[in-house]
Amino acid sequence: MGERGEFEDAALPARGVEAPGEPPLHPRAFGALRRRGIYLIPNLLTTAALFAGFFAIVQAMNGRFEVAAIAIYVAMVLDGLDGRVARLTHTQSEFGAEYDSLSDMVSFGVAPALVMYEWAMKDLGKLGWIAAFVYCAGAALRLARFNTNIDVVDRRFFQGLPSPMAAAFVAGLVWVIADFGIQRADWISWIAWVCTMYAGITMVSNVPFYSFKDINLKKSVPFWVILIAVAAIAVISIRPAVVLFLVVFAYGVSGYALYALGTRVRVVA
Repeated sequence: MGERGEFEDAALPARGVEAPGEPPLHPRAFGALRRRGIYLIPNLLTTAALFAGFFAIVQAMNGRFEVAAIAIYVAMVLDGLDGRVARLTHTQSEFGAEYDSLSDMVSFGVAPALVMYEWAMKDLGKLGWIAAFVYCAGAALRLARFNTNIDVVDRRFFQGLPSPMAAAFVAGLVWVIADFGIQRADWISWIAWVCTMYAGITMVSNVPFYSFKDINLKKSVPFWVILIAVAAIAVISIRPAVVLFLVVFAYGVSGYALYALGTRVRVVA
Protein backbone atom coordinates (compact mmCIF):
# COMPACT_ATOMS: atom_id res chain seq x y z
CA MET A 1 0.00 0.00 0.00
CA GLY A 2 2.97 2.36 -0.12
CA GLU A 3 4.99 4.04 2.57
CA ARG A 4 1.94 5.54 4.25
CA GLY A 5 -0.62 2.86 3.49
CA GLU A 6 -3.54 2.73 5.89
CA PHE A 7 -3.36 -1.04 6.23
CA GLU A 8 0.36 -1.35 6.95
CA ASP A 9 -0.02 -1.11 10.71
CA ALA A 10 2.63 -3.59 11.83
CA ALA A 11 4.59 -0.78 13.47
CA LEU A 12 1.58 0.48 15.42
CA PRO A 13 0.92 -0.68 19.01
CA ALA A 14 -1.83 -3.18 19.66
CA ARG A 15 -5.22 -1.77 20.62
CA GLY A 16 -5.19 -0.76 24.26
CA VAL A 17 -1.39 -1.09 24.57
CA GLU A 18 0.86 1.96 24.50
CA ALA A 19 4.12 1.88 22.59
CA PRO A 20 7.21 1.92 24.81
CA GLY A 21 8.40 5.41 25.67
CA GLU A 22 5.19 7.09 24.50
CA PRO A 23 2.60 8.75 26.72
CA PRO A 24 -0.80 7.02 26.86
CA LEU A 25 -3.36 8.33 24.39
CA HIS A 26 -6.24 10.08 26.06
CA PRO A 27 -9.74 9.13 24.81
CA ARG A 28 -10.45 12.80 24.12
CA ALA A 29 -7.71 12.79 21.48
CA PHE A 30 -9.71 10.32 19.40
CA GLY A 31 -12.81 12.43 19.82
CA ALA A 32 -10.93 15.47 18.53
CA LEU A 33 -9.81 13.51 15.48
CA ARG A 34 -13.37 12.40 14.76
CA ARG A 35 -14.67 15.96 15.02
CA ARG A 36 -12.01 17.32 12.70
CA GLY A 37 -13.82 18.32 9.49
CA ILE A 38 -13.13 19.78 6.07
CA TYR A 39 -14.40 22.90 4.34
CA LEU A 40 -17.44 22.10 2.22
CA ILE A 41 -17.61 24.56 -0.68
CA PRO A 42 -14.06 24.40 -2.11
CA ASN A 43 -13.90 20.62 -1.70
CA LEU A 44 -17.27 20.24 -3.43
CA LEU A 45 -15.85 22.15 -6.39
CA THR A 46 -12.77 19.92 -6.37
CA THR A 47 -15.02 16.85 -6.29
CA ALA A 48 -17.00 18.23 -9.23
CA ALA A 49 -13.76 18.72 -11.17
CA LEU A 50 -12.74 15.14 -10.33
CA PHE A 51 -16.13 13.90 -11.53
CA ALA A 52 -15.75 15.80 -14.80
CA GLY A 53 -12.38 14.13 -15.40
CA PHE A 54 -13.77 10.70 -14.59
CA PHE A 55 -16.78 11.40 -16.80
CA ALA A 56 -14.43 12.26 -19.67
CA ILE A 57 -12.74 8.86 -19.33
CA VAL A 58 -16.09 7.05 -19.35
CA GLN A 59 -17.29 8.96 -22.41
CA ALA A 60 -14.05 8.22 -24.27
CA MET A 61 -14.50 4.52 -23.54
CA ASN A 62 -17.99 4.80 -25.07
CA GLY A 63 -16.68 6.57 -28.16
CA ARG A 64 -18.22 9.98 -27.33
CA PHE A 65 -15.01 11.94 -27.72
CA GLU A 66 -16.53 15.39 -28.20
CA VAL A 67 -18.40 15.05 -24.90
CA ALA A 68 -15.20 13.82 -23.25
CA ALA A 69 -13.28 16.87 -24.50
CA ILE A 70 -15.96 19.26 -23.24
CA ALA A 71 -15.91 17.50 -19.84
CA ILE A 72 -12.17 18.20 -19.56
CA TYR A 73 -12.84 21.89 -20.22
CA VAL A 74 -15.52 21.84 -17.51
CA ALA A 75 -12.99 20.30 -15.13
CA MET A 76 -10.56 23.10 -15.96
CA VAL A 77 -13.15 25.75 -15.08
CA LEU A 78 -14.06 24.03 -11.81
CA ASP A 79 -10.37 23.63 -10.93
CA GLY A 80 -9.88 27.34 -11.41
CA LEU A 81 -12.79 28.11 -9.12
CA ASP A 82 -12.02 25.92 -6.10
CA GLY A 83 -8.75 27.62 -5.18
CA ARG A 84 -10.14 31.11 -5.69
CA VAL A 85 -13.23 30.34 -3.64
CA ALA A 86 -11.04 28.92 -0.86
CA ARG A 87 -8.91 32.06 -0.79
CA LEU A 88 -11.87 34.45 -0.93
CA THR A 89 -13.69 32.61 1.88
CA HIS A 90 -10.50 31.93 3.87
CA THR A 91 -11.14 28.18 3.78
CA GLN A 92 -7.71 27.01 2.57
CA SER A 93 -6.48 23.80 4.13
CA GLU A 94 -3.72 21.23 3.66
CA PHE A 95 -6.38 18.62 2.94
CA GLY A 96 -7.86 20.79 0.20
CA ALA A 97 -4.46 21.30 -1.41
CA GLU A 98 -3.70 17.56 -1.44
CA TYR A 99 -7.18 16.69 -2.68
CA ASP A 100 -6.87 19.26 -5.46
CA SER A 101 -3.58 17.74 -6.64
CA LEU A 102 -5.11 14.25 -6.78
CA SER A 103 -8.11 15.60 -8.68
CA ASP A 104 -5.80 17.40 -11.12
CA MET A 105 -3.90 14.18 -11.80
CA VAL A 106 -7.11 12.43 -12.84
CA SER A 107 -8.72 15.31 -14.74
CA PHE A 108 -5.61 16.75 -16.42
CA GLY A 109 -3.25 13.79 -16.43
CA VAL A 110 -5.02 10.47 -16.85
CA ALA A 111 -8.20 11.65 -18.60
CA PRO A 112 -6.58 13.59 -21.49
CA ALA A 113 -4.03 10.82 -22.08
CA LEU A 114 -6.73 8.15 -22.32
CA VAL A 115 -9.03 10.33 -24.43
CA MET A 116 -6.26 11.03 -26.95
CA TYR A 117 -5.22 7.39 -27.05
CA GLU A 118 -8.74 6.10 -27.61
CA TRP A 119 -9.56 8.88 -30.09
CA ALA A 120 -6.63 8.77 -32.49
CA MET A 121 -3.47 7.10 -31.22
CA LYS A 122 -4.64 3.53 -30.66
CA ASP A 123 -3.89 2.65 -34.30
CA LEU A 124 -0.27 3.83 -33.91
CA GLY A 125 0.59 0.81 -31.78
CA LYS A 126 3.41 1.27 -29.31
CA LEU A 127 4.02 4.86 -30.40
CA GLY A 128 0.45 5.67 -29.44
CA TRP A 129 0.50 4.39 -25.88
CA ILE A 130 4.04 5.68 -25.35
CA ALA A 131 2.86 9.21 -26.22
CA ALA A 132 -0.10 8.81 -23.87
CA PHE A 133 2.23 7.66 -21.09
CA VAL A 134 4.67 10.53 -21.71
CA TYR A 135 1.79 12.95 -21.29
CA CYS A 136 0.49 11.20 -18.15
CA ALA A 137 3.97 11.06 -16.57
CA GLY A 138 4.60 14.68 -17.55
CA ALA A 139 1.43 15.74 -15.74
CA ALA A 140 2.42 13.80 -12.61
CA LEU A 141 5.93 15.28 -12.58
CA ARG A 142 4.55 18.76 -13.29
CA LEU A 143 2.17 18.58 -10.33
CA ALA A 144 4.85 17.20 -8.00
CA ARG A 145 7.31 19.93 -8.99
CA PHE A 146 4.66 22.62 -8.64
CA ASN A 147 3.75 21.47 -5.12
CA THR A 148 7.39 21.45 -3.98
CA ASN A 149 8.42 24.72 -5.69
CA ILE A 150 5.30 26.77 -5.07
CA ASP A 151 6.97 28.96 -2.43
CA VAL A 152 10.34 29.47 -4.14
CA VAL A 153 9.58 30.47 -7.74
CA ASP A 154 8.44 33.72 -9.31
CA ARG A 155 4.67 33.86 -8.91
CA ARG A 156 4.27 35.77 -12.16
CA PHE A 157 5.24 32.73 -14.23
CA PHE A 158 4.59 29.01 -14.22
CA GLN A 159 7.59 26.73 -14.64
CA GLY A 160 6.43 24.67 -17.58
CA LEU A 161 2.97 24.46 -19.14
CA PRO A 162 0.26 24.20 -16.43
CA SER A 163 -1.49 20.83 -16.48
CA PRO A 164 -5.01 22.30 -16.95
CA MET A 165 -3.86 24.19 -20.05
CA ALA A 166 -2.04 21.11 -21.34
CA ALA A 167 -5.27 19.15 -20.93
CA ALA A 168 -7.23 21.88 -22.71
CA PHE A 169 -4.62 21.87 -25.49
CA VAL A 170 -5.04 18.17 -26.33
CA ALA A 171 -8.78 18.03 -25.57
CA GLY A 172 -9.31 21.14 -27.68
CA LEU A 173 -7.84 19.31 -30.67
CA VAL A 174 -10.43 16.56 -30.25
CA TRP A 175 -13.23 19.09 -29.88
CA VAL A 176 -12.29 21.22 -32.88
CA ILE A 177 -11.84 18.22 -35.19
CA ALA A 178 -15.27 16.92 -34.14
CA ASP A 179 -16.75 20.41 -34.55
CA PHE A 180 -15.59 20.58 -38.17
CA GLY A 181 -16.89 17.08 -38.81
CA ILE A 182 -13.53 15.84 -40.09
CA GLN A 183 -13.25 12.08 -40.33
CA ARG A 184 -10.34 10.59 -38.45
CA ALA A 185 -7.45 9.55 -40.69
CA ASP A 186 -3.77 8.67 -40.39
CA TRP A 187 -2.69 12.30 -40.60
CA ILE A 188 -4.97 13.18 -37.68
CA SER A 189 -3.41 10.38 -35.64
CA TRP A 190 0.03 11.84 -36.21
CA ILE A 191 -1.14 15.37 -35.37
CA ALA A 192 -2.63 13.98 -32.14
CA TRP A 193 0.66 12.22 -31.40
CA VAL A 194 2.68 15.41 -31.90
CA CYS A 195 0.31 17.50 -29.79
CA THR A 196 0.29 14.94 -26.98
CA MET A 197 4.07 14.68 -26.92
CA TYR A 198 4.41 18.47 -27.09
CA ALA A 199 2.07 18.97 -24.13
CA GLY A 200 3.68 16.22 -22.06
CA ILE A 201 7.24 17.46 -22.59
CA THR A 202 6.36 21.14 -22.21
CA MET A 203 4.77 20.48 -18.82
CA VAL A 204 8.12 19.35 -17.39
CA SER A 205 10.23 21.95 -19.18
CA ASN A 206 11.60 25.15 -17.65
CA VAL A 207 9.76 27.28 -20.21
CA PRO A 208 7.98 30.21 -18.49
CA PHE A 209 4.22 30.69 -18.93
CA TYR A 210 2.47 33.77 -17.59
CA SER A 211 0.42 32.84 -14.52
CA PHE A 212 -1.95 35.87 -14.30
CA LYS A 213 -1.52 35.67 -10.51
CA ASP A 214 -0.55 39.33 -10.28
CA ILE A 215 -4.03 40.37 -11.43
CA ASN A 216 -6.01 41.63 -8.44
CA LEU A 217 -9.64 40.56 -8.85
CA LYS A 218 -10.69 42.56 -5.81
CA LYS A 219 -9.50 45.83 -7.33
CA SER A 220 -11.95 48.10 -9.15
CA VAL A 221 -11.56 48.26 -12.93
CA PRO A 222 -12.69 50.72 -15.62
CA PHE A 223 -16.05 50.18 -17.27
CA TRP A 224 -14.45 49.21 -20.59
CA VAL A 225 -13.02 46.06 -19.00
CA ILE A 226 -16.56 44.76 -18.52
CA LEU A 227 -17.35 45.59 -22.14
CA ILE A 228 -14.31 43.60 -23.27
CA ALA A 229 -15.44 40.65 -21.14
CA VAL A 230 -18.91 40.78 -22.70
CA ALA A 231 -17.40 40.94 -26.19
CA ALA A 232 -15.14 37.96 -25.39
CA ILE A 233 -18.12 35.89 -24.24
CA ALA A 234 -19.99 36.81 -27.42
CA VAL A 235 -17.04 35.78 -29.63
CA ILE A 236 -16.63 32.47 -27.79
CA SER A 237 -20.33 31.70 -28.17
CA ILE A 238 -20.06 31.99 -31.98
CA ARG A 239 -17.82 28.90 -32.29
CA PRO A 240 -16.71 27.72 -28.83
CA ALA A 241 -14.54 24.83 -30.03
CA VAL A 242 -12.53 26.93 -32.50
CA VAL A 243 -12.17 30.06 -30.38
CA LEU A 244 -11.19 28.23 -27.19
CA PHE A 245 -8.70 26.04 -29.03
CA LEU A 246 -7.07 29.09 -30.64
CA VAL A 247 -6.79 30.78 -27.22
CA VAL A 248 -5.30 27.66 -25.61
CA PHE A 249 -2.98 27.10 -28.58
CA ALA A 250 -1.73 30.70 -28.35
CA TYR A 251 -1.05 30.25 -24.64
CA GLY A 252 0.58 26.88 -25.26
CA VAL A 253 3.21 28.42 -27.55
CA SER A 254 3.53 31.74 -25.69
CA GLY A 255 6.00 30.25 -23.23
CA TYR A 256 8.52 29.52 -25.96
CA ALA A 257 8.14 33.09 -27.22
CA LEU A 258 8.87 34.40 -23.71
CA TYR A 259 11.82 32.03 -23.42
CA ALA A 260 13.20 33.27 -26.74
CA LEU A 261 12.93 36.84 -25.44
CA GLY A 262 15.06 35.92 -22.43
CA THR A 263 12.36 35.48 -19.78
CA ARG A 264 13.28 32.92 -17.12
CA VAL A 265 11.49 31.60 -14.04
CA ARG A 266 13.47 32.98 -11.11
CA VAL A 267 14.02 31.03 -7.89
CA VAL A 268 13.54 33.39 -4.96
CA ALA A 269 14.70 31.15 -2.13
